[in-house]
Amino acid sequence: MHVLIIGAAGMLGRKLSEGLVSDGKIGDRAIKRLTLADAIAPKVPHGFTGDAACVTVDLTAPDAAASLLHAKPDVIFHLAAIVSGEAEVDFEKGYAVNLDGTRALFEEIRLAQKDGPWKPRLVFASSIAVFGGDMPDVIGDDYFHTPETSYGTQKAICELLLADYSRRGIFDGIAIRLPTVCVRPGAPNKAASGFFSGIIREPLAGLPAILPVSDDVRHWMASPRATVAFLIHAAEIDLSLMKNRRCITMPGTSVTVKEQIDALVRVAGTKLADLIERKRDPAIELIVSGWARGFNPQRAESLGFKADKEFDDIVRIHIQDELGGKLPNLG
Repeated sequence: MHVLIIGAAGMLGRKLSEGLVSDGKIGDRAIKRLTLADAIAPKVPHGFTGDAACVTVDLTAPDAAASLLHAKPDVIFHLAAIVSGEAEVDFEKGYAVNLDGTRALFEEIRLAQKDGPWKPRLVFASSIAVFGGDMPDVIGDDYFHTPETSYGTQKAICELLLADYSRRGIFDGIAIRLPTVCVRPGAPNKAASGFFSGIIREPLAGLPAILPVSDDVRHWMASPRATVAFLIHAAEIDLSLMKNRRCITMPGTSVTVKEQIDALVRVAGTKLADLIERKRDPAIELIVSGWARGFNPQRAESLGFKADKEFDDIVRIHIQDELGGKLPNLG
């Protein structure tokens, strides 16, 4: 099996490639070839013994998609995107990367089939940002799209494209709407949701953190470990079970900021909460106010997707996976 990951240098791309190499297979098919592509140079995970290639490419550039698809991979993970905050600030860049790059990829798959039959599995990382407005506290599987950001709009358009290209048999696609990934390791990014990770990640590293919204803000989250499992499961399942409803909301954990901080204290101690400074940011509060607070993801759960049990587990996963099980010494 040949697997292509677009967006392989990002946090999820790195963790996904590591997870695939660790498993060695998708379903019952061994991964023998791995192509990792991104705008910055990705790296092949340690331990992969098959054929591997790392490609530095901008998906919006002419012929970029064609070059990635030349070898006709069996599974394509499309993770490349401009994050929410950056897409809101830079309108043109957001649409170029999040929409035009995706459309170019879909179209190149269609055009490549002129050389012979080929129908790859395509897993697209969508987002719960496709929902917005005056939403109920718990959103069901049939709730309509009302995005209130450019990022959410771009993802919603791509979902419609994926469903139509799949309906026409061009590829076997599934779009999984990911919760906000928390705790996201590494340096802060430009995502408006970044503070949800920052108020846990920074204190666990012994560093101060800024909380730009009120403690009662509620959001839908999943750990990086659970998110990678979503992606891999999406590449394995029988998509005929979904018929033409190829876009699906992933399970998650609905928590308030206060509940996040309470979990941090339970897992790692009261002193870490003292490192969180409350400094309201009206711009971030405005964006966050239009986000979903909770879901009832019955379809995903019926198809075998599984979430973290509680936010305490998400904190523990970050400590285990990123900190070697160690907590900061605050004296």
